[in-house]
Amino acid sequence: MALVLSLPIGTPPQSQPMVLDTGSQLSWVQCQKQTPAKTPSFDPSHSSSFSVLPCNTPPCKPQIPDFTLPTSCDANRLCHYSYFYADGTLAEGNLVKEKISLSNSQTTPPIILGCSRDSSSHEGILGMNLGRLSFVSQAAIRKFSYCVPPRRNITRNPPPSGTFIVGDNPFSGGFRYVNLITFSRNQQNLPYLDKSAYSVPMTGIRIAGKRLDIPASAFLPDSGGAGQTMIDSGTEFTFLVEDAYSKVKAEVTRLAGPKMKKGYVYGGALDMCFVGDVAEIGRLLKEVALEMGQGVEIVMDGQKALVGIGGGISCLSIGSSQLLGVESNIIGNYHQQDLWVEFDVVNRKVGLGKADCSKAL
Repeated sequence: MALVLSLPIGTPPQSQPMVLDTGSQLSWVQCQKQTPAKTPSFDPSHSSSFSVLPCNTPPCKPQIPDFTLPTSCDANRLCHYSYFYADGTLAEGNLVKEKISLSNSQTTPPIILGCSRDSSSHEGILGMNLGRLSFVSQAAIRKFSYCVPPRRNITRNPPPSGTFIVGDNPFSGGFRYVNLITFSRNQQNLPYLDKSAYSVPMTGIRIAGKRLDIPASAFLPDSGGAGQTMIDSGTEFTFLVEDAYSKVKAEVTRLAGPKMKKGYVYGGALDMCFVGDVAEIGRLLKEVALEMGQGVEIVMDGQKALVGIGGGISCLSIGSSQLLGVESNIIGNYHQQDLWVEFDVVNRKVGLGKADCSKAL
């Protein structure tokens, strides 16, 4: 599940599907994919504004700060990148410059993005984190928001479309805001800290109305930077570090243990899975709430927090960060369903507002 946008790229524009990803920096598109693809790839030869980046350009040099993408020189002396995402998706190709149209009257200057010729994904990525080379930074976007439509069945195809707004949101009057965490210069150099992420002060978790006994330290970076909590539109499910996840799993087991499918792990990520009627299991869980600072919270009905896998199996959409192989808490897009999520980059805050995202505008 992802929020896929169709953006016009190049001159003249070629419409390209891109996953909105607030958890990554590099934007990239599929370029002339040779194998049969579900979606059309971008053809650089048809764009007058396209240019490649040679190896001697600053973004291709590893010492450039906060550009954490492995780069190298290819046989043609062009800047080559190769990157694996946490979900196993590979993106590989050359760094280039190209224009992206935000509307009929608004087009960015040529910005750095990836031209991927080898990717396991059918869509590109629109990198929207706070990194220096993200789309947000290069296009000088001050504020943006999106609305993720509901999707309970993992097999639903095609996925529902959502809404993406650059600039002021007409519904923001009803949003509640939480300030992003600002890290000190020393913290920014910690090995496990993602200083480009949208990090929020998570304070607790409730299940069925009960606030779990989770230490506050579980939601904050430790001495190595592990443990920050980030909002990530590019990750599907929500993942928690062990100190928080163990308490969630214990409470879910207490409430719905007889329904749990022991030893079952979906997608290598979700291991709180159940056999039986989803509505009944949802009633046992009642609701799942993620609490943040300034009174902001994300509350999901128990049934809505379950994802249908098929074959009478459903899983709670919360997994262990250890299973994902990361050192942080991640609020994924499944927990952002039917919410406006606004990122005020200039004022460093995130706003949340309830919505029917199947008809947000």
